[in-house]
Amino acid sequence: MKTLAIAFGLALLSAAGSAGAADLYQPEPAPQPEPIVQPVAASGWYLRGDVGYAFGHSRGGYYFPDGNYKEFDHTKLDDSWFGGAGIGYQVTKHFRVDFTGDYGSGADFKGHSECGDSSCYSNDTSSAHMLSLLANAYVDLGTYYGITPYVGAGIGGTHIDFGKFTSSTHCGGSACGGAYDLSFDYDGKSDWRFTYALMAGASVDLTCNLKFDTSYRYRHVSGGGMSENIVASDAYANPYGRSYDKGIDLHDVRAGLRYTFGGCAQPAPVYATYEQPSEPVYK
Repeated sequence: MKTLAIAFGLALLSAAGSAGAADLYQPEPAPQPEPIVQPVAASGWYLRGDVGYAFGHSRGGYYFPDGNYKEFDHTKLDDSWFGGAGIGYQVTKHFRVDFTGDYGSGADFKGHSECGDSSCYSNDTSSAHMLSLLANAYVDLGTYYGITPYVGAGIGGTHIDFGKFTSSTHCGGSACGGAYDLSFDYDGKSDWRFTYALMAGASVDLTCNLKFDTSYRYRHVSGGGMSENIVASDAYANPYGRSYDKGIDLHDVRAGLRYTFGGCAQPAPVYATYEQPSEPVYK
């Protein structure tokens, strides 16, 4: 009987110890997640400024010397410098748009025609100032070692302002009925013309929000009037002073800077999600 009582007491002590150990057990705390750093993009708005050189090409034209349209035998539009500025927005990492304005210095125009043989010819001269306003869209092709190549296209209008138009005619033989030299001045014509552009270039990161941009741009300016009726009044004055061109092609080489607003990109912590471990179940 005494032995049975001792065994029963030991069993009670063992059960009490197990219950106490269960009450004292605390689950280990969940591990603290480490932040995953992701970049925060700067504002998409940017300003740009450019300078460039335009290689001009005239597609030809017509003049109106005696009541009938005649085509120039040769036309030439000289090269010129231009400068421009614009504002744009980086829509996505690979797509952006901007609105630009470029003003070109006077590009000299010359039209040459022969009246019958080389002893009779006329030269028409003027100077054209051009303001192009274009809405542009670009596709950035990825950034490689800080360099981002891109292609783009634009559409808009160009205001062409032709200065005084001078027409000089020289005849030195029987082809024009005798030797003479005549010169007439006409009003230059100003108007807006439809323009489209195609671009390809690359930008280089100078700082986190400043880029150096260089590109080639092709601009086509549709045809229009170059001069109107005669200005000078003399014994040989006539009302046939109108002339037209078939269009102008401009091959631009330009370079400039793009400044993005909003400061530089900053890292922002993004915490991973961890599942809380389930509580232990005791039976």
